[in-house]
Amino acid sequence: MKNIICRAAAFIIKENKLLFAKNVNSPYYYLVGGKIEENESSEEAVIRELFEETGLKLEIDRLAIVQERFYGVDNQNYHEIVFFYLIKNGDNVNIVENTFTDQGTDETLHWLPLNSLNEFNIVPKFLKTKSFNAIKAIEHVIVKEE
Repeated sequence: MKNIICRAAAFIIKENKLLFAKNVNSPYYYLVGGKIEENESSEEAVIRELFEETGLKLEIDRLAIVQERFYGVDNQNYHEIVFFYLIKNGDNVNIVENTFTDQGTDETLHWLPLNSLNEFNIVPKFLKTKSFNAIKAIEHVIVKEE
C-alpha cells in the first residue's frame, strides 16, 4: 500500500479537560499534532507540532496509544498510523480557550470536558468513550472505516 500516513498527536489534560484544535472550515475537533516528517521520530514530531501550534515547549510523559486507521477517500485507500502521547504536567499548561494556532485565525484551541467528549464532533471517534484514567500501558487501536 503506497498511501501510508504517519502522525503524532498529544493528550494534554488539564482540570479534567482535553485540549483540541478546531478549524473554521472543518466540522471536527481534533488533537494537537500532525504528520511526522522525514527522519523525525514520533516523539520529535509531537514536540515540534506542540510548539508550532501552541507556542509552548512541553514534555512527553509517555506513549499512550498507537492507532491504525484504514479508510478511503476518492477511490484511494489509506493506512494512517498515529502515535498518541500523554504530555507531562498538563495542569500547568496555560492555554486560553479560543487561542489561535500557527494557522492564523482559521484554527483555534479548545478545552473539552473529558466526561462529555461524546457530545462533540471529535476525531478520532474512539476518544469519545476513552477513559483516560484507565490507560496503564500502551494501547493498540485498530479502526477500519467503511
